[in-house]
Amino acid sequence: MTPQFTDMQLDALRELANIGSGTASTALSSMLGRPVDISVPVVQALPFAEAVEAVGPVEQDVAAVLLGIQGDITGAVLLVVAVEDAATLCGLLGVELGSEWGLSALGEIGNIVGASYLGALGAMTGLAMEPTPPAPVIDMLGAIVSTALTALPAESESDFALVLDTDLKVEGDDCGISFLLLPTAGGVRHMLDRLGLSS
Repeated sequence: MTPQFTDMQLDALRELANIGSGTASTALSSMLGRPVDISVPVVQALPFAEAVEAVGPVEQDVAAVLLGIQGDITGAVLLVVAVEDAATLCGLLGVELGSEWGLSALGEIGNIVGASYLGALGAMTGLAMEPTPPAPVIDMLGAIVSTALTALPAESESDFALVLDTDLKVEGDDCGISFLLLPTAGGVRHMLDRLGLSS
């Protein structure tokens, strides 16, 4: 059963995401050597099937980075980027997306963004959340999400994803990154409890 969150709870999660995006902007700006702005206009808590549909068609080829979450809350983080946007980001680093160096660069970008979000969530809630090494891949969206779900801890029993649609602007180049937080059962509730926003 998918949990329902109040507008106030979603606002709190959106604010956490915005704080994380500020940290990610600074780190990516340093990595890319140019100004970066990341905004988080949409935060949704959706069943897995709807979460995937919110990101795009399951048969669409996308670039993605998967990071596991260890600590007080376990689960996974999945960053999904359109192939053309991923190619733009890799191009800014002087590498081609389809190359070994390109996948490595994509993984590092995903690591910076994912770790920044997890760091913000941890700092605001007092919960320990550490990312595992990033796993970059280019494949169909449906296949990537299936892989992400099988990577979750067996006891997770989570049936929903927290979807953050982010707008990434690198000195005029607009890119979109969808950030899916796949928590263990009760993980997001635990965060909200720490914020004094339990149901």
